[in-house]
Order: sequence, then C-alpha cells, then structure tokens
Amino acid sequence: MSSKTETKRLTSSNIELKPSYLPDDAPAAKAERPGEYPFTRGIHATMYRAKLWTMRQYAGFATAAESNARYRYLLSQGTTGLSVAFDLPTQIGLDSDSPLALGEVGKVGVAIDSLEDMAVLFDGIPLDQVSTSMTINATAPILLALYIAVGKRQGVTPDKLNGTVQNDILKEYIARGTYIYPPRPSLRLITDLFAYCAGEVPNWNTISISGYHIREAGATAVQEIAFTLADGIAYVEAAIGAGLDVNTFGPRLSFFFNAHNNLFEEVAKFRAARRMWAHIMRERFGATNPKAWQLRFHTQTAGSTLTAQQPEVNVIRTTIQALAAVMGGTQSLHTNGKDEALGLPTEEAARIALRTQQVLAYESGVADVADPLGGAYFIEALTAELERRALAYIEKIDSLGGMLAAIEQGFPQREIQQAAFEYQRAVERNETIVVGVNRFQVDEEHSIPIQRIDPEIERAQVERVRALRARRDATAWATALDALETAARGTDNLMPYILAAVESYATVGEISDRLRRVFGEYQETIVF
Repeated sequence: MSSKTETKRLTSSNIELKPSYLPDDAPAAKAERPGEYPFTRGIHATMYRAKLWTMRQYAGFATAAESNARYRYLLSQGTTGLSVAFDLPTQIGLDSDSPLALGEVGKVGVAIDSLEDMAVLFDGIPLDQVSTSMTINATAPILLALYIAVGKRQGVTPDKLNGTVQNDILKEYIARGTYIYPPRPSLRLITDLFAYCAGEVPNWNTISISGYHIREAGATAVQEIAFTLADGIAYVEAAIGAGLDVNTFGPRLSFFFNAHNNLFEEVAKFRAARRMWAHIMRERFGATNPKAWQLRFHTQTAGSTLTAQQPEVNVIRTTIQALAAVMGGTQSLHTNGKDEALGLPTEEAARIALRTQQVLAYESGVADVADPLGGAYFIEALTAELERRALAYIEKIDSLGGMLAAIEQGFPQREIQQAAFEYQRAVERNETIVVGVNRFQVDEEHSIPIQRIDPEIERAQVERVRALRARRDATAWATALDALETAARGTDNLMPYILAAVESYATVGEISDRLRRVFGEYQETIVF
C-alpha cells in the first residue's frame, strides 16, 4: 500500500506543527495559577466567573447625532462599553471644511470638529456610567480633552470618567499612517497625557498599545506580539525619561490585539504576550506594583479576513476569532459585522456581531473556566515557541537602538511588508485557502444591504463648523490657542492648555495646526 507524503502544516508565523503533541513537547509548562505572575493563564483568578469581558462594539459614522443614535441602540441591545470610530480628517487633525478633508467627512467614522460635536455625540449617555474607548492617536490629547469637557458639562468630574484612548502613535509610523508630527514630539504628547491623567483622570487607560493594525497590515502572530510589546517598551522608556513612576502609570497601560483565524495560535499568542509583558515590566523596568505587570487587552476580530465574496461566511470567521479571544483571556471584545468588506456595518450586522459575543458568554460554556486550554501539550508548546520567536525580534530591535530607531530605519515596516507579500502569494498559488475566494466559489450577486453615507452630511458638517467659528468668543479662543503654542515651545505639560483650547471652542484642526507650527509634520520613511 502506498502512502502520500503528508503536507506540512504551518501557522501564520510559519511554525511547523506536528500531527500531535505529547508531554515532552511542553517540558517548560508549569502548574501556574490564573491571576498569578507571570499571568500566562490570565490576570484574574476566576476570570469571567467574576465579570464577563466588556462587549464593546466599535461604531461611529457620519455626524455626531447619527452616531449617538447608534450608540443608544447598541446600549439598548446589551453592549456594555462604547468604542468610538472617528473619520479620517479627525484622526489627522483636519477640520471638516479643510480642502484636504473633501470627500472623507463622516466616511470611516464620526466627524468631530469641536466641543459642540462631542457634546452631541454623547448626548443622553451618562459618562460616569459607561466605559468609552476612543480609537484615536495623533489627535488623542485633543479628543480626550473634548471628552473631559463633555463630562464636566454633564456634572461628571474627570476622576469619575472610565475608558481608554488609543494614543499609540508608533504603530501609525509602522503600519497605519494616521500620524501628524514626527515621532519625538509625538512621544511628548503621549507622556504629557500619561502625567495629566495620573493626577486628574486616574481611572482612564492612557494608552492602548495596538497590535491590531500591525496585524491588519499583514504581520504574522509573532510579529504582532513582538512589535506591539516593543512599542510598549518604547512608551515605558519615554515615560520614565519624563520623570514618571512606572508603578503609577504602568497599571494604566493597556493593549489592543487582533484575533485572527488560526484558533490555537491566537490563544497561544495572547498567553505568550501576557507572560512576556509581565517579565518585561518586572525584570526590565523594575516595577514592583503587581498591577503594572499585568497585560490587560482589548481584542477586535480581524477585519482583514472578511471577504466581499459570500459575506455571510464572515459570521463564522468572526465567531472563531471571538472564541480565540475569550479562551485567550481578553478583557474586552469587538466583533466585526459580516458586511464590513463592503462598507460600514448596518444596524442588523452590528446586532448579529454583538449576539455572537452574547452566545459565547451565555450559551457556550467557554466563560465558565479560566484558561480552559491551559496545560494542553499543544497550547503550551505553541505558547513557548511564539514567545521564543517574539523575544528574538525584540532583541533585534534593541540592537538597532530601540523601537523608535528601528522605525526610523524601516525595520518593522520591511518585516511586515515581506510577511504580507508571502501571504498574498500563498493565496494566489492556492497554498493558503480562503473560502469563497480561491476555493468554494459561487456565482453571486450581493443582496445584503450596505451602509451608505449621504454626501449631504459633509455639506451640513462644514456649515456647522463654520457657524461655530462665527459665534464663539474670538478673544477667549485666540488667547487659548496662543497659550497652547507658547507652552508647546517650552516644556509645560500640554494637556491643561489643550483642555482650555477646546473649552474656548477651538476646533480639532486649529489646535493641531498650532502644534504643527511648533513640531512640524512627519514625512514617511520609504522602505524597500
């Protein structure tokens, strides 16, 4: 009898898998307990028995009023936290009436120009009762200042606010591109936000160090861990260099990871990242506060895996990815809509995505036990191998002078580009199967409804920001912006000046422009 040569089975990180795993494959596995250092098995002893993960659906489109309606709907359907998507002009510090914003207002998120818009966005939503995550980076200090100002309008003091601002500029240079200023002044803004929140907004997570967008750009699971934690190291070094105490700001650091299709690799990825960060904070930075050792993270299912072909199949992909996040111990989760390869999610798609989390939480049983795959020979071996390969990347980055220097040299960018190229080539050669794309295709016409943004929305938003400029107190506005620019040329913490500027109804674009005068603009590093 002849037998065929078995094809190698590889993970996304090109880790070759054995047909089965035995105790000798995981000799380093220890009888660790969840909730104990180094937190491989989770940061809480009972995990979801005590509290389920936050079901945080990412949403934002068109105007503040329309997004507010979507938030109220999601809250009524059982969402336990809000996650705000901002449009591209807001992300890169342009007002809606900027010529460079033409055609982009309200398209990939909500348009926010001023305190008036932010107040409408959260109208009727008590900010002392919800947790809000804001996916914003280059303009993160401005959007947080707007949120604080809206809270004050509601009678909610800053110490009662709870949420996260992404505030992760390094990954923008690596993978995403919504930067404004060069890296070094951008790090100043980040550490100013750290210091301000430590004193004024103590329950706020001051950064969400994002591997999500690194993975979306084509990185492997190993690269996602390595480059994300290397960014984290750079932020900790910058904060310590600015005189901040690692035991004070360390517990407010959070992370944001992707959940991809390879179920077991993803579970192992989350476990490896947790263990690595605990060692980094305790051994590399000498943190003595156990809270500073804990890697807390939000997860979003992988947008890059969603297909326009047979979009209903995306519900299955998203379920597998969400399952990986929960079994990997995430603290909050967003599940993508089935239609997001075609447009922004419709209300129906957003509801199904939320129901996916609710079925996992209340019907599947996966939330009943902490780290349910812990101790499995395969999972422990895969966790160790991912950690080994990610540490090798971090050592390479250290040898280049740290992540900032590595970015300036184009190292992580090149590595991600190569990984993305190899994946695409594998798909085109049918070595990697994508259901409905290169196998199991059907002739189809899209019958599912698609969310479309009315062009009239942009015109109306432009009129709103121009009307605001006409009626605000011009003296208070000019005084606040002049004070901000003067502070930017010095060494003062900029957050109080930014807060004063937004309360004088200075716009996101105007504040960003004043900082552009001082800091300049970043020019992308081209890598080959």
